Amino acid sequence: MMKITDLNGCPIEVTNMKEAIRLAGHYKEYRHKDKRFSEFDKRQKAYWTDMYEKLRTIKKQLDHK
Repeated sequence: MMKITDLNGCPIEVTNMKEAIRLAGHYKEYRHKDKRFSEFDKRQKAYWTDMYEKLRTIKKQLDHK
């Protein structure tokens, strides 16, 4: 198990790095069809892109040990 800090400063436990990266990659591309959600979608994209990049960075570090 590993802990990372999300964009809001909350600790997140990661038990499966590969799955976490896959899900974050999927979520960062999600958009509502209804344009009324565009501001929400921008915030969500920023959150999941940040999470995705953090997870990938940690995975690269672990792979090089």
